[in-house]
Amino acid sequence: MIGYEEDKKHSGDDPIHTEKIFADRKIFFMDLKENDRGQFVKITEDVRGRRDTIMVPAEVLDDFIDALENVREASSND
Repeated sequence: MIGYEEDKKHSGDDPIHTEKIFADRKIFFMDLKENDRGQFVKITEDVRGRRDTIMVPAEVLDDFIDALENVREASSND
């Protein structure tokens, strides 16, 4: 199975910026990228080689972050 770093090498589109978060057995990668349609954040969850990915267009990042903050506030109110 190809790992995240090997997959990046084969993709041919280097990220503008990358962040990595470790959480137990998971690794989250957040890559700022750009294509002909504009900038986006590629969020990849890697769990022992199994990856799931979502793409968030840069123009909705503020809404996305606001929603995450709302979820965080709701989880701390329990």
